[in-house]
Amino acid sequence: MNRLASPAQLRASFFRWALFVVPLVLCLGFLSGMVAGSTASNPWFANLAKPVTYPPPATFGIVWSALYAMMGVALALVCAAWGARYRGAAIALFVLQLLINLAWSPVFFALHEIKIALAVILALDVVVLVTVALFWRVRRLAGWLMVPYVLWILFATVLNWQFLELNPQADGANASYAVQRIEL
Repeated sequence: MNRLASPAQLRASFFRWALFVVPLVLCLGFLSGMVAGSTASNPWFANLAKPVTYPPPATFGIVWSALYAMMGVALALVCAAWGARYRGAAIALFVLQLLINLAWSPVFFALHEIKIALAVILALDVVVLVTVALFWRVRRLAGWLMVPYVLWILFATVLNWQFLELNPQADGANASYAVQRIEL
């Protein structure tokens, strides 16, 4: 026998990885959004002019949940590919792109830095494309699972740019929307 592991052992390895990384990626994405206040009800965001390409707000929660789950499955496939030539680099780049991804919401929604958020998402675009190329070399299915994510972040890049074009005065604005009560 010249195999390192049987097909059943490889499937078990994938499922163990998936049980760990899929919820982890989902939770990190959720926490980034919650900490940043990345909702349509965010007062600063609610006051921004919206581009015509801006989808209904409910779309974002649904799409991001699906994308984070697919990213987690793709990562699990790569993690379970023991002995694959680009496995380590693919995992490292995935972690880097995820950190960049998680940084975007706080920069845009919490810090109100639309230009910096655009730079962050442009960097994300590049790192994700390289990650997908490496995932493809390790496991083609993992590469395919990342394609919807690539398409979504490219769309998000366009949206970010459109928000900047429509709201140059809001870039870096320190909008607290605090109310001060004065009693006479």
